[in-house]
Amino acid sequence: MPGLDVTPVVPEGRKAVQSYGGGRFRVSGDIFESSILLTATACRAWEVSGPGWLDADRLAADIAALAGTGGGETSTMILVIGCGARFSAPPAGFRDAMKAKGYGVEWMDTGAACRTFNVLMGEGRPVAAAIIAID
Repeated sequence: MPGLDVTPVVPEGRKAVQSYGGGRFRVSGDIFESSILLTATACRAWEVSGPGWLDADRLAADIAALAGTGGGETSTMILVIGCGARFSAPPAGFRDAMKAKGYGVEWMDTGAACRTFNVLMGEGRPVAAAIIAID
C-alpha cells in the first residue's frame, strides 16, 4: 500500500510555514533568520525575541500594513501568536488591547502557532501570525 501524502494543499499565492527551528523559518520556500510576521499572502522578518517585547499598538500596525489595510480598520482577524519554545502567558492586558483593534488572539507555543496558522490559512480564514523564532 503506498504511503499517504499528508502535505496540506496550499492555494497558489498563499504562504505556509514549512519548517521552523534553529532560529529560522522556511515559509513557502523563503528562509527567514528571525521571528516572523505572516499573513496568507505575505511574510516578513520581525525583530522580536520574546513575548515581553510585544506592544499591542505596534503589532496591530505592523500586521495591518502587512495585510495591506494600511493600518486602517480591519475586519475581525484571527491573530495567532507563537510565544517561543514553551507556552508562557501573554502580557497583562495584551488580549484586550488586541481585541479592541479587531483581532482575536490565539496565544500558543511557536510549533503550535505554525501548525495552527497553516490550518486556518488553508481554510481561507482571515488569519495573521506573529511567531517568535526558537533554537
